[in-house]
Amino acid sequence: MPRETLTREQIVRVAIDLLDGEGPEGLNMRALGARLGSAATAVYWHVGSKDTLVALAADRVWHEITLPDLNPASGWRPAATAMATSLHAMLTRHPWLVQLFGSQPLYGTGKARHDDHSLAIYESAGFTPAQAAQAAATVFTYLLGHALGVAATAALRRRLARDGPDGERAARDSLAGAVEIASQFPRLRARLQTADADYGAAPEGSFEFGLRAILDGLEARLAATHAVSGQSPRPVPGADHL
Repeated sequence: MPRETLTREQIVRVAIDLLDGEGPEGLNMRALGARLGSAATAVYWHVGSKDTLVALAADRVWHEITLPDLNPASGWRPAATAMATSLHAMLTRHPWLVQLFGSQPLYGTGKARHDDHSLAIYESAGFTPAQAAQAAATVFTYLLGHALGVAATAALRRRLARDGPDGERAARDSLAGAVEIASQFPRLRARLQTADADYGAAPEGSFEFGLRAILDGLEARLAATHAVSGQSPRPVPGADHL
């Protein structure tokens, strides 16, 4: 595809597809150009550098997060739950983003949009701006840690695919060794005999359990703060929220 017919939007969209399938290690201008039917020099002309391209791809996927309405009638917890769930889904769809957090700055309007709305949710609950920042950071850190397992699994699968039969054999040997060690400990041994026998994997429902625990803690902290100040906490409508 000639340089004149390429657009930055096309390049970023194909870069995301490549990152989803091949991970950060599979993204290079030559591979991207091949998918676009264009020369690598044409891709460089539009985006400047690989780091710029990665930043553009990251900003695009941050925009996938749905921003819930801040409706006082429904309270802050449904909005906080919806926001966290949407972020978790995005990080699961694009595990390469988690891998890249520590390697280069990935801050753009997409993340800023998410961060600002997160602060608005916790401020609407009655937290001060400083407390809202702490609450948002706590939830985000939890989500990042939970998504790290997905990213690690995706990276391992790509490496095994590249290594072929030797990689698969090494992985089976490593897993067998981990299970043998775990079997020496009573609680781990008992778990290996249950439906959650995939050693090292989080049990089903762990994400929802952890998010609920964090929001419960934030709600209790908010109630305690209001009790000390003599104010009434803002009610949380409904008893079946996450």
